[in-house]
Amino acid sequence: MSGASARQSFYPHRNEPIWSRAEKTIARIVFDAALKRERHDVMQGARRRANQISGPDDLWDLMRYLSQRRRKNIDCKYGFRSLRLTRGFERPLSEGRVTADELHGLQEEKVNPIRYCAKVYPRLTRIFER
Repeated sequence: MSGASARQSFYPHRNEPIWSRAEKTIARIVFDAALKRERHDVMQGARRRANQISGPDDLWDLMRYLSQRRRKNIDCKYGFRSLRLTRGFERPLSEGRVTADELHGLQEEKVNPIRYCAKVYPRLTRIFER
């Protein structure tokens, strides 16, 4: 086996299928679009809160809101991990930030686990938040 072909078949996560370059491109486009929608929602929420600021406490509340949204909702959710793409779609899809139509172009062996994870994710979140 040559070095190049050995690297192509190597995949560090046992249950993760190998994604083609075209599929990784589709995934990146979908992730970027979902991130753009999420940022838009955060900006709208920040504008609403900023318009209601009447004192210093409100200002700090706005800062906390932005910090939490970034840390919990954006940084954790949209870290584009090409090694674990299937799992990376579960939250955005379950929250409606990614649509099934946007996954067009991916092979069924990737789309089916993504759909399954998206269905299961909200239930798992409720269980582990208790």
